[in-house]
Amino acid sequence: MMEKTEGIIIKTINYGETNKIITLFTREHGKIGLMARGAKKTKSKLSAVSQLLMYGQFLYQKGKGLGVLHQGEPLLPFRELKTDLYKMAYAAYIVEMLDKLTDQNVKNPYLFELLLQILNYIDEGIDPEVLLMIFEVKMLSAAGIEPELDRCIQCGLQDGPFNFSISGGGLICQRCSKNDHYNIPMSQTSGKLLRLFKHFDLKRLGKVDLKKETKNELKQILTAYYDHYSGLHLKSKRFLDQLDSFEKNLINREKR
Repeated sequence: MMEKTEGIIIKTINYGETNKIITLFTREHGKIGLMARGAKKTKSKLSAVSQLLMYGQFLYQKGKGLGVLHQGEPLLPFRELKTDLYKMAYAAYIVEMLDKLTDQNVKNPYLFELLLQILNYIDEGIDPEVLLMIFEVKMLSAAGIEPELDRCIQCGLQDGPFNFSISGGGLICQRCSKNDHYNIPMSQTSGKLLRLFKHFDLKRLGKVDLKKETKNELKQILTAYYDHYSGLHLKSKRFLDQLDSFEKNLINREKR
C-alpha cells in the first residue's frame, strides 16, 4: 500500500553498499522507518531527499517492518542551517534526542510542529543554544520525566527565589533547600525562564538575547536533570561539547 506523508528525516543509517535506512518523523504517523534503496548512489533520485534534516513530502510503501521510500519532494531547504557547522551541530542534537525519546508509530502532531518550528528558527539565525534549551524543557513531558516548575516541590510555595532540586525533581524554595543536599542554586531569571520555556507557545518567540551566565546556569540544570533521569548518551552532544570547548579556547586566546 502506497502512502504520502509530510515528514522530517531525523536519522540515517548506511545499509550495504548502496542503500540507506532513514527514520522519518511525520505529523500523521509519528516516527517511521524506511528503506531508501540506492540512495547512496550520487545519481539516485533518492540521494538528495534522503539526507538528515530533509523536510518534505515523501511517497513510500508500507510494510510489516520497514517501509520502502519511493520518492521525496523538499518543502523547506534549511540552507543556512545545513551550511553552518555550528547550527547543524545543534540541529543534529535535537533530532537525535527526539529519536531516542519517542517510540515508533506513535502519532504526536505537537512534537512534529515543535521540531519544525525549532529547525526553522535555527535556519533563520535565532540563537540555537537557547532554542535547544527550549526544546529540552518541552521534551521533558514527552519523555515522562517532567519536573515541577510552577511551585516548590516540598511546601508548594509559588513565589521564588528558588533553587533546582535534581533528586526532588523540580523547583525548591530557599527554606526547603536546606534539607536537600542535591540542589543547584539558580538566579530568579533562570527560574522564570524554565517556567516560560515550559508554558509558552514557540510560535510567539520574539527576539532572543540571554546573558552567557544565564545560559550556563540553565545548561547546568538541564544537563544534570537529563543525566539523572533519562539515561541518554548522545553522540551529537559530545560533538557539541567539543565545539563549545573550542569556542571558549578561541575567546581566551583573543583576551590574551
